[in-house]
Amino acid sequence: MQVPKICNHCGKSFIAQTTVTRFCSHKCSQRNYKKRAKEAKIQKSLEDTMTQMVSPSQANITSTSSQTSKDFLCINDISDLLGVSRWTIQRMVQRGQLTVKQVGRKKMMSRQQLESFFKQ
Repeated sequence: MQVPKICNHCGKSFIAQTTVTRFCSHKCSQRNYKKRAKEAKIQKSLEDTMTQMVSPSQANITSTSSQTSKDFLCINDISDLLGVSRWTIQRMVQRGQLTVKQVGRKKMMSRQQLESFFKQ
């Protein structure tokens, strides 16, 4: 005598042909597969987000340590080093508080000039 089983996806009762059947139809099997794949993607995304939330502090430490070894800094490096936006640095340049030199498409400033600005 065959015992009715309950579908793992939709919850319907059905008579299974084999002992390992878990779904009432091929369609329920496909839907469950897609559901598991979606949940796996979500889980992976959550794990990536958690590692990125922990990593940026490490990334900032390495980026600032590499910036301290440079003799010349671009505006983005200066803004990262000082903890202000690059637009703030641009305004300081326009006001004449900082002097930068154009190197190709980048505006560069020597580290000594930046240090002397803060010593004033």
